[in-house]
Amino acid sequence: MGYVVREEWHKHYADGKNFRQLGEAERALLAEHTPVPDGGGRALDVGCGTGGLAVHLSCLGYLVDAVDFADSAIERARTEHADVEGVRWLRLDIEREDLVELHQDGYDLITLRLAYPFLRDRSRALHSLGGRLRPGGALVVITPTAEHTPKERRDIALDEGEVSLLTAGWRQAELLEADGLAVLVLRGPRNVGTTAVEKRPPTARP
Repeated sequence: MGYVVREEWHKHYADGKNFRQLGEAERALLAEHTPVPDGGGRALDVGCGTGGLAVHLSCLGYLVDAVDFADSAIERARTEHADVEGVRWLRLDIEREDLVELHQDGYDLITLRLAYPFLRDRSRALHSLGGRLRPGGALVVITPTAEHTPKERRDIALDEGEVSLLTAGWRQAELLEADGLAVLVLRGPRNVGTTAVEKRPPTARP
């Protein structure tokens, strides 16, 4: 992701703007397909933005690590959700920086909502995140699809071939739908020989 794109994201959050908010259909699918394990669970929300999904996961009963590379996003999340317990806000770029701050004993749930198309090296990121899943854990990718995205914004969406490559190699992969978004529930570990389709990251978030 280039410097200009990153500056756009910082400015977007700093100006008080938001991206697509978490919908009721997404909430229902997460509650149904990724319930908190007995005794409690830990979740990692990658590309958390201003924290809507992370807060929802904490309401479900997860202890959440919410990470984003944008300082402005994390600052807003901390301010807007100052009264929320169970969420740890971390300014972190999962592709460029040391992940020592993440819990070394892994996560029961890892989410990437509206973030997957913007990864520079999708295969490497998926292998890295998949390796942090606890036994029985799930990695959930929520992303626009080409079918439900205007042509001029198609660079932020995945087509059928990209979705197939994304789901390949996992022990179990469920493809669900929520208000025009694909909700992919992946359980592994993922086969290290599987390669996700690589594209140049788009220049703006959805």
